[in-house]
Amino acid sequence: MAPIRKILALALLAGTVTAATAQPAPAYPVRPVRILVGYQAGGPTDVVARLLAGKLQVALGQPVVVENKPGAGSNLASEQLAAAAPDGYTLLLAAAPITMNGLLYRNLKWDVQKSFEPISMVSSAPAVLAVTPALPARNLQELLALARKEPGRLSYGSTGNGGSQHVAGEMLRQRAGIDIVHVPYKGAAGALNDLIAGHVSMAFMTSTSAMSHLKEGKVRPIAVAAAKRLAQLPDVPTLSEAGLAGFESDSWNGLFAPAGTPPAIVARLHQEVAKAVAAPDLRERLAPQGAVLVGNSPAEFRAQIAQEVDQWARTFRTIKVTLE
Repeated sequence: MAPIRKILALALLAGTVTAATAQPAPAYPVRPVRILVGYQAGGPTDVVARLLAGKLQVALGQPVVVENKPGAGSNLASEQLAAAAPDGYTLLLAAAPITMNGLLYRNLKWDVQKSFEPISMVSSAPAVLAVTPALPARNLQELLALARKEPGRLSYGSTGNGGSQHVAGEMLRQRAGIDIVHVPYKGAAGALNDLIAGHVSMAFMTSTSAMSHLKEGKVRPIAVAAAKRLAQLPDVPTLSEAGLAGFESDSWNGLFAPAGTPPAIVARLHQEVAKAVAAPDLRERLAPQGAVLVGNSPAEFRAQIAQEVDQWARTFRTIKVTLE
């Protein structure tokens, strides 16, 4: 009988172990989620982050808090995400420069293709080349003529060194063969305010941050850095139409988690992002500003990131971006 009792005991033990190991993983989320933003509050990325956070908070049933971590071209926030636990409780809403920063900055503690799990691109918006109303230029050719007449006098503002607007300005300088001075700011608000006041001559402004000012005439749109015209600015040509073929620059926002985040959590977050960008109220808020709501899959987002890293590597062989 002893061997039988031993066999039964072992069977009972095995069943207990199996039951323990078969317990489902804890539900996600069970505590607040935070979304890091590498830019100042009130800027276009912050606006999208807060709209998305509101949607995710309802869908996930937990507080979703936006934390602004500006500095070093958004690299501080990216570094913080890379060091975070891969559990879905720390996320990053990044902007397009995240795919170029690894080529512009040395000794970064993160790699956009290795340190993060792409979840989904949320939105994309083209840049609009605009000038201060005090500048007597109504189109691109008049603007370039002014710049060539007085080299080094005209300036262009940007949201900071190494950002999309800075790179677009350097592309314009190189492609058009003009001498213009870069004036970096700490965010979109400062650059836009000084453009309105005439302290800088021009800037590539993201449509989502500048649309109302463009429509009201506080700044004058010259051309759109996109493949086609914006429906909100139908009379403003693209840069290609204005004479700079293939000149495009957009600013997108996308959600990331740390590398190693469980696929089930990534899938859940993507599912909720896709629902959020399809919601009529979110589209009604962002579409009039020229934004395109995306919500693509993690695989599609990862492929786009790889494509952009390669594109920027080729671009930076022909233009020089100085990080003052």
